[in-house]
Amino acid sequence: MKNKTLVIGASENEERYSNKAIHRLLAHKHEVVAIGKSAGMVANVPIITTMLPLNDIDTVTLYVNPSLQKPYYDYILSLNPRRIIFNPGTENMELEDMAIRQGIKTMEACTLVLLGTGQY
Repeated sequence: MKNKTLVIGASENEERYSNKAIHRLLAHKHEVVAIGKSAGMVANVPIITTMLPLNDIDTVTLYVNPSLQKPYYDYILSLNPRRIIFNPGTENMELEDMAIRQGIKTMEACTLVLLGTGQY
């Protein structure tokens, strides 16, 4: 397995980009952990609804509107990921600034595009 990715905003709805990202991450052999507002499954990945302690998170990829991200700030930063990807519509300068101050790389990018172009 490659680096572990946490998908925040995961959904069982196959039309949602978070769902597509989980499938694509798995296809590229990345380990995936998913958090969403509703419990469920995407492929073989359970969607959890609580912010459980996690280890070895390389990347956090966000699929949550900025207005709903604040409860996740401390959690994301406590995971000390290598990077946070702000997918289109999730851009949040407040969280980006906090992450950068902690030495976490931030990207305003699309996880699906990064995977498709070999830049992930």
